[in-house]
Amino acid sequence: MNVRRSAAALAATVAVLGAATPAVAAPSPSPSPSVAIPDGLYGDADPTYDGVWRQSLALLAQDTAGVVPAPEAVGWLTGQQCADGSFAAFRADPARACGARTAVDTNSTAAAAQALAALGGRRAAVDKAVGWLKSVQNKDGGWGYTPGGATDANSTSVVVGALAAAGERPAEVRADGHSPYDALLKLALPCADGGAFAFQPDQKGKLTANDDATAAAVVGALGKGLAGASPKPTGTPPGCADATDAGQAARNGAAHLVEALADDRHLTSALPGAEDQPDYGNTADAVLALTTAGHGDLAAPALRWLESHAADWAARGGPAAYAQLILAADALGSDPRSFGGHDLVKLLGATGPAPAETPTPRQEERPADDGGSWSVLWWVGGLCLVAAVGAVLALRGRGRAGRS
Repeated sequence: MNVRRSAAALAATVAVLGAATPAVAAPSPSPSPSVAIPDGLYGDADPTYDGVWRQSLALLAQDTAGVVPAPEAVGWLTGQQCADGSFAAFRADPARACGARTAVDTNSTAAAAQALAALGGRRAAVDKAVGWLKSVQNKDGGWGYTPGGATDANSTSVVVGALAAAGERPAEVRADGHSPYDALLKLALPCADGGAFAFQPDQKGKLTANDDATAAAVVGALGKGLAGASPKPTGTPPGCADATDAGQAARNGAAHLVEALADDRHLTSALPGAEDQPDYGNTADAVLALTTAGHGDLAAPALRWLESHAADWAARGGPAAYAQLILAADALGSDPRSFGGHDLVKLLGATGPAPAETPTPRQEERPADDGGSWSVLWWVGGLCLVAAVGAVLALRGRGRAGRS
């Protein structure tokens, strides 16, 4: 769920070429967009390649943080849907019907379905999106970025999240007898090669470990979506074993991510012709993936690193970057409103229309293990004490009145 989706055109090219790497985090779109930024859309960068993606992440992150998004923001997203249920990365003129040349894709559709499902009240739009996704499932059980494109780990995983969000059982969504989990299992490397996931096989069928694909596939193989999950920690480090099912493949992928984060507490972006540099987006994805796999304790050092280093990156990346950090922080039980001295929820909201409602700290749910239950007991006890004092004073008042 990297900001890599801002380079959707590159993703489509990569899929056609059958390369072994996913759509990488390309430079941000031009600060002077070639299209007008429509009302309701988050971010002021050119939305041509990532409008629906960044809007979906923004809405999902706001919902996760307990914020009710602006109606115009939700309306913009629903207005991007084609009649057949699919979404393109961006349609400048939603009033014009989608046609054969409309560049719809699985990632935008699956992300939008997850966001709309989380917000509730938009069942028809979600069902249409999922119906379209089912109609373009590959025979190996997975999905490529574009309909009919070669299956890749990232696209398959984000579609699994959409299926789960819509109440479907991903294991039962099959094409030619194969489920999405079958497709992900075929993209898992054996333990001898580290247990990670590949994005796609190369032209010779070889699998190459990819941290981005691994973070996405761990979440997908566990049947979760872009917001991940926060299960109770397993208490034991993940280990690699022969994977005969998606669950074990996810555990193997988690073990790979733990090792990849061990030295620097962050993942590294290695692009041809460029110096290696920290990969903030994929590090946030890895935190969410490890937490979803029950290893939040092992992801905590990476989240602390992000708190200290990711502010400038998020400011450049805009709404999708803020959303990634919010989702990673929330998954691990950290407060995204106090993230390295920054209120990520407020910063995200400032990139688009003001939310309809932002909860106060008293409205927010407190984790069961953070002392919240004791806070309630103290509160109730305080009321009882006040009531008792009031009763005593009342009795004394009556006594004085009787003696006067």
